Amino acid sequence: MLSQLLTSSENEELEFKTSFGRETIETLVAFANAKGGRVVIGVKDNGDIVGVSLSAETPQQWINQIKASTSPSVIPEIERVQHQGKDIAVLWVPSYPVKPVCIKGKYLIRKHASNHVMSLEEIANEHLKTINLSWDFATDPNHTVNDISLEKVNRFVALANALRHHPITDDPLTVLRKFELIREQGISFGCFLMFSQQPTLMTTIDAGRFDSETIIKDSLTIRDDLFTEVDAALDFIRKHISKRFAFTGAAQRKEVWEYPLEAVREIVLNMIVHRDYRASADAAIKIFHDRMEFFNPGQLPEGMSLEQIISGSYASSPRNKQIAALFKEAGIIEKYGSGIKRVQQAMRSLGAKDPEFELIGNTFKVTLYPMDSKAGEGVNEGVNEGANGGVNSLLTLIRENEGKRTPFFASALQTSEKNIERWLKHLKEKGAVEFRGAPKSGGYHIIHRGKPSN
Repeated sequence: MLSQLLTSSENEELEFKTSFGRETIETLVAFANAKGGRVVIGVKDNGDIVGVSLSAETPQQWINQIKASTSPSVIPEIERVQHQGKDIAVLWVPSYPVKPVCIKGKYLIRKHASNHVMSLEEIANEHLKTINLSWDFATDPNHTVNDISLEKVNRFVALANALRHHPITDDPLTVLRKFELIREQGISFGCFLMFSQQPTLMTTIDAGRFDSETIIKDSLTIRDDLFTEVDAALDFIRKHISKRFAFTGAAQRKEVWEYPLEAVREIVLNMIVHRDYRASADAAIKIFHDRMEFFNPGQLPEGMSLEQIISGSYASSPRNKQIAALFKEAGIIEKYGSGIKRVQQAMRSLGAKDPEFELIGNTFKVTLYPMDSKAGEGVNEGVNEGANGGVNSLLTLIRENEGKRTPFFASALQTSEKNIERWLKHLKEKGAVEFRGAPKSGGYHIIHRGKPSN
């Protein structure tokens, strides 16, 4: 064992020291806060043996010094061995079950082959993991039950009861206590985020429809309770993506959106349920002509890679366990950890390009691309809304309101401006309408008084 250690380089679980001192204790603390590890005393960084003076009392003296300097107390195993005629000591600590460990108020963690001072976020996360809780379970010191809407709690109960064999019949405050959203110390962060009466900056989602990389056509800032934000975000997206109607031989025509709504909904839910609400950045949704981008604050869970997320080869560990549990109870999410896979399946089933997943700094980004206009079984492009009904309705509207522009037509026909632009292109190609006047003040006018041929 020693020979193997001596032929190794310093790494996440091994460090060499020529003598015992404060730096040795700091390394043991860093190991305890990470995966555990060994400090070999009497060896230089390059592996040269220098030995260390050891008496019969030395190991116990070191243990006493380590115990007195650390909290909770670190008690390493110490093995005394001889190599090349010199005494060497090997100190070993496991990954501690109670974290974080500190040395006189200093918190360290082992990363690669060196010790790093832990950030406040890392300290808090290690503590929460130790007690098997996530941040949203912690007590919110800035809000009380008076900041909670009991009407919103009742709406949650109604959603949950639609799925339960035995309905919830308790009053709203009792419901919150049973779900541990209210405890003796007060309400949890999760409780406030899910049922807040007033808008809160903590939940901000900035949504925008872009004409170019820098020009915003429409925007919305969403600041509400988490349940309401799901609907608000989806409504904004539906407003700014196009749909058409397909005839498949069934009695009713079928709506076909340029982005599968199932995939969009999964991404929005992931944004809201798994967001890091302690981060200073806001979540964002950006809709362009050729793609849709979602930005969500928060790094990946510890020990999980982007490759594992994309492949689905990981065990789910929700960042916000309390929020995820209530969304599941309400039937809004089905199960943990399968959202990314459902997004991929929804896009592929309709012939769309695969979504892209990226980690940019402390932000998780998802990019969706629109479905091909011919994708989707049974879709007949010749008789969809864009080719017939929408074009003809627009032509009639222009005839009755000459000189108007795209936003007016979109509002009047209750469709997206992108649809209007596509239909206008069709009418212009048919020689039915033309744009007259300056780009910022002109409008569309009829050329031919008949309907364009199809």
